[in-house]
Amino acid sequence: MLATATVQCSPRNVSQREDDIRHTLADHDYVFVSGYDMMGFILGEPGVDPHTIDTFARSWDDLLPDGFMADGCTYRARRHATMIGDRAGGPVLLQPHQPHFQPVAYNPLNGGVERHYEPISPEIIGGPVMAALLRFATSAFGALAPFYSWHIEVHQFRINAVDGGGKPTPEGTHRDGVDYVLMTLIDRHNVSGGVTSIHRNGHKLAEFTLKTVLDTALVNDERVSHGVTPIESVRSDKAGYRDVLVITFRRRPASQDAQPSRGI
Repeated sequence: MLATATVQCSPRNVSQREDDIRHTLADHDYVFVSGYDMMGFILGEPGVDPHTIDTFARSWDDLLPDGFMADGCTYRARRHATMIGDRAGGPVLLQPHQPHFQPVAYNPLNGGVERHYEPISPEIIGGPVMAALLRFATSAFGALAPFYSWHIEVHQFRINAVDGGGKPTPEGTHRDGVDYVLMTLIDRHNVSGGVTSIHRNGHKLAEFTLKTVLDTALVNDERVSHGVTPIESVRSDKAGYRDVLVITFRRRPASQDAQPSRGI
């Protein structure tokens, strides 16, 4: 059985736990953080409580169909936002809405075109739960590359279980063409499958399933690739879906000086 780079955080304080995550990510190029520990991180942030977490999760019910699936499938819904993050875990700033783009080299199925998705709603992208998750991610990734500011893209995904399997990663095992990626489970209802695997140079390093709310994987996208197996309904008479938040981080050239619209 493959070992998984997992951080056991509970006995230590928050600062020590976050240091463990950074060190594990630096050593292994990926790390799994349990939903229990993620909940502990974000509940310590301003404005985060069970009510705001529930409101955040329910926003996945308002995602819109992905009209850019080159295979014609309709099982994926999403929203999108673009942000800029300051160096070393500094402020994160929402940018004017813009398309998502990936080169074909990284996404042979849907890449090579500008994909215009509906924006994440203001109360969600600017709310306390998103701010807490962004602070966690910028702190972890910023510690590994402290001299860079970041181009950040935030993706809300719902994959519906359909006949033949809903595919969280229809392009297969892949890299996103960025520096770092955070993947957080928001909900998982009436589905089997959805197993995440991490690979380096064609060799599988680990596999695990995001099962519990806020189960999170962080990966160094320059050094490892990742994929997720299709999901299927456990009970065919009930809807099945998998809701995930994906946040990607790409280093910005020092020459860029974008004008942000607001901070988080």
